[in-house]
Amino acid sequence: MKKILLFAVAVLMTSGIAFSQEEANDTIPDGWRTEGNVQLLFNQSAFNDEWTGGGVSSIAGNLSINYKFNYKKDDFTWNNMIFADYGLTKLKDDEYTRKTSDRLELTSIAGKQIKESNYYWSYFLNFRTQFDKGYNFSEDAETGETIRTEISDFMSPAYLQTGPGLMYKRGDNFVLNFAPATARFIFVSKDFTTRPGYVDGEYFGVDEGKSMRFELGASLSGYLQYEILQNVMMEHTLNLYSNYLDKPGNIDIDYLLNVDMGINDYLSANLVFQAIYDDNAVGAFQIREVFGLGINFGF
Repeated sequence: MKKILLFAVAVLMTSGIAFSQEEANDTIPDGWRTEGNVQLLFNQSAFNDEWTGGGVSSIAGNLSINYKFNYKKDDFTWNNMIFADYGLTKLKDDEYTRKTSDRLELTSIAGKQIKESNYYWSYFLNFRTQFDKGYNFSEDAETGETIRTEISDFMSPAYLQTGPGLMYKRGDNFVLNFAPATARFIFVSKDFTTRPGYVDGEYFGVDEGKSMRFELGASLSGYLQYEILQNVMMEHTLNLYSNYLDKPGNIDIDYLLNVDMGINDYLSANLVFQAIYDDNAVGAFQIREVFGLGINFGF
């Protein structure tokens, strides 16, 4: 499964070069370039008591913010992106409101051009966490009541990756960065690692009573954005990581696909697909997909 996903993502990112409308780096003027987008998505469904086809009335909302601020001066380039995404859904007669998405991420890559080419010596930093508490929901076998168990929170977990590397950059919309000596820190709250019966590594790989795990490994990250049809933009973000110190063959994968379909200056439809594999969290793929009609504001 991992090999299939990696191959599919590689094909998408490689083939996307042909669709990129971004010019070569030496045509980008020196100075700062900023671009931002705020999007609010709504999903709603309703059924009356006489509806025989089955279904549950629900309402859902998702707010996302994507902001880029990039700098170029001669042979030096510095790309930065902040991505925030938070979504909730409420089902009729359900006691709890549940999260559909929750992500806060900052990526920064600085590069020094190697002669007059698309290759750069680079240094990168990536930070990722979530805004709110996360819960696991189960059902009491005797009473049938919903049981809500807290499993995560803001800064628990939080990931910080940083290291030197080699970057291939074609404008602002196609970047590949390989960092063979990447330090990764996983931060968690001791509230989770000091629970009775806790086993070392049970919570995102962090030992009992600790609040941090250190890893050293190799990182490969990629970003690609292009227009596939008029007013339809496709954006790929890929992060791969292998920890030299523990099971280097288990590659952590974080892939995000965002398709933005513009209707007019203020309305758009949006599709988000994300696949994560991290055996310190769950020994299987985590998959989410969100589609909705949104209110769009660019700045």
